[in-house]
Amino acid sequence: MSKLQSGESAPNFTLTDTERNKVSLEQLVEKGTVLLLFYPFAFSSTCTEEMCTVRDNHKLYQSLDTVVAGISVDSFFTLKAFKQFENINYTLLSDFNKTVSRNYGVLYEDFYGMKGVSKRAAFIIDKGRTIQYAEVLSDADQLPDFRSIQDLLSKIK
Repeated sequence: MSKLQSGESAPNFTLTDTERNKVSLEQLVEKGTVLLLFYPFAFSSTCTEEMCTVRDNHKLYQSLDTVVAGISVDSFFTLKAFKQFENINYTLLSDFNKTVSRNYGVLYEDFYGMKGVSKRAAFIIDKGRTIQYAEVLSDADQLPDFRSIQDLLSKIK
């Protein structure tokens, strides 16, 4: 599937969080605008930098009525250890079966010899489940444009 674009409807999903709870996109949008951050792997250097940058700016996202959720193909066991180790203060979801990454068009077929790994991507999804921002990075060493994300979130609020 090709990557989703701004203006398109975000596919609903249900994934498992670090506490083994089922979390759907429908549940997340009930709480506010959603910032979905797909990333390749917990504990890798750039992914850790990205998730900790969001952690350190979490109050800003909360002030913009934004719910943050990170999604990777790691197991929820790995994500729980990562969340605890890095003191992550938002939801991490396991897309272990790779269905959501595939549905959002952000799945590497081959990532350094590993099959089916999430690309680094950011989506802003409004309460109507419309994608307001879509950024899929071709270079996994790059971070999303957090300045543009924050600017758009301040306008949505």
